Amino acid sequence: MPDVVRLILDDHESFRARFAELEKLHDDATAAAAIWAPLAAELEVHATAEEKFFYPQLLERVDDMEDETEDAVGDHDDIRKGIRRAAAADLGSDEWWAGIRDAQEANDHHLAEEERDDLAPFLEKTSLEVRNQVGEKFAAFKREHAHGAGLDYSDTGAEEYMEEHTS
Repeated sequence: MPDVVRLILDDHESFRARFAELEKLHDDATAAAAIWAPLAAELEVHATAEEKFFYPQLLERVDDMEDETEDAVGDHDDIRKGIRRAAAADLGSDEWWAGIRDAQEANDHHLAEEERDDLAPFLEKTSLEVRNQVGEKFAAFKREHAHGAGLDYSDTGAEEYMEEHTS
């Protein structure tokens, strides 16, 4: 069974590596697009899986995580805005690259905060059994929505998310 914390960290490592690859490809939009398209889809699948499975468990199992969770969902929406900005632009254009940059900056910010403020206390407060149960759901969702299948990249809305997931 996969530990959800390990799955999330593995995704983070992959995202960082692929954004680094993109930075080397400003002169080759076709090669950049071959990296960006699947990366954009995986960013959405990852964010949605976290919102469905990880963050509800964080809120339930770790005290005082409301602000961190709301911030994380807001970060996901900022990443989505960058993805949509790139999607609306011509391949290789300055606007396309600006959307990718927006997504990368939001993602970099999110990963650092999530690793420090969310994953660490979750790891401390939850058993391996719980992390594996959440990991199974997280992994199944990622398989079901491979390449972004069935997802629409629309904002979740941090305030709405919190209203739905807190009592």
